Amino acid sequence: MEIQLSDHFTYSRLIRFTVPSIIMMIFISIYGVVDGIFVSNFVGKTPFAAVNLIMPFCMLLGAFGFMIGTGGSALVSKVLGEGDKEKANKIFSMLIYMSLAIGIVLTIFGCVFVRPISEFLGAEGEMLEHCVIYGRILLTATAAFILQNEFQSFLITAERPKLGLWITVLAGCVNIVLDALFVAIFKWGLVGAAVATVISQVVGATVPMIYFIVSKNDTLRLTKPEFDGRAFLKTCTNGSSEMMTNVALSLVNILYNFQLIKIAGENGVAAYGVIMYINFIFISVFIGYSIGSAPIIGYHFGAENTLELKNLFKKSLVIMGLISLVMTVSGILLSNPLSKIFVGYDKILFEMTKRGFIIYSFSFLFIGINIFASGFFTALNNGVVSAAISFLRTLLFQVVVVLVLPIFLGIDGIWLSIVVAELLAIAISIYFFVKMKKRYNY
Repeated sequence: MEIQLSDHFTYSRLIRFTVPSIIMMIFISIYGVVDGIFVSNFVGKTPFAAVNLIMPFCMLLGAFGFMIGTGGSALVSKVLGEGDKEKANKIFSMLIYMSLAIGIVLTIFGCVFVRPISEFLGAEGEMLEHCVIYGRILLTATAAFILQNEFQSFLITAERPKLGLWITVLAGCVNIVLDALFVAIFKWGLVGAAVATVISQVVGATVPMIYFIVSKNDTLRLTKPEFDGRAFLKTCTNGSSEMMTNVALSLVNILYNFQLIKIAGENGVAAYGVIMYINFIFISVFIGYSIGSAPIIGYHFGAENTLELKNLFKKSLVIMGLISLVMTVSGILLSNPLSKIFVGYDKILFEMTKRGFIIYSFSFLFIGINIFASGFFTALNNGVVSAAISFLRTLLFQVVVVLVLPIFLGIDGIWLSIVVAELLAIAISIYFFVKMKKRYNY
């Protein structure tokens, strides 16, 4: 029996509904990790460092998809909760087609400026050329990357989270198989890794697009779009926190790389790249839960069902707390084998990566609640509060600590920066939870 947004959610039902989103996000992270493993082991340390240097710029352009996906799904869920399916479908269709057009524009922009951006980030010589080659190929799929991110949220809103999972698994398998074929067997180097990623993103965007066009889904389907300026503005406001999170993460990653090049050189950038790959797998559990629960929260907010909002809020905090403990312990215990998979061929780099990830793992105690807090207020269509949490957490706090702590602690200060930033951010999340409680009655 399919779980519907209008249901009452016990722990079991809530976990069952969000598990596909969690697995989906984990799988996306894993096939990104596989990309890094193939580049590091089959192409070399310098190309691997180049990928990690230019990737934040590529992610920066693709962040629009997270904004439309989370902000749009929150609005569409609210409209569905109000009982207006026709309006919900028109808003959904408008957002998808506008995203496609914007993605094409961003592709042109990115391909033109990838070289000067790479130079600005500190790349030179061989690393610079690797950045340009990998970046230009990857950026050709910006529109597909944006749509892939959006459809993850909208398939949940359409009450088809399992379909979203299977599409992600399909795209991931395509990426992994093509990585092995292009990089390990054909020896195409960075070009092979980039092409494999592009093809997987096109698959991840095209399959759900076809589904929403031909499907007779009673909840959501693509129809003839009508531009609605207010709905688009509301979507952007709702999703501004997710946009801020991804933009800030890209900017902070750039700053981290600046600091690491200065303190530890190419090894520092490579070590940080490994930690980020592994980190994506761990936090994907939190992100997946946040994405999976958002349409439920948005629906009951639109339906003015405050009892269910209270139920969802309390259960979500318990689930996030338990997952946080598991993630922290797992990060510490797995730091050795996971680091060895990536850089076991270089003893100095391996030791640097292992120590960095052990320190970094303590941030998982706080990240989950902060990610949920931002997603919770997005689902309540309060983009201002959600954006404030994201801005402070992912940009202001991290920028300050990553500039200050290395002065006193060296490279350990860089690894510790995320822990301190998330600890500061959880105070902000708690503040808004308390302040907004009476307004939303959760």
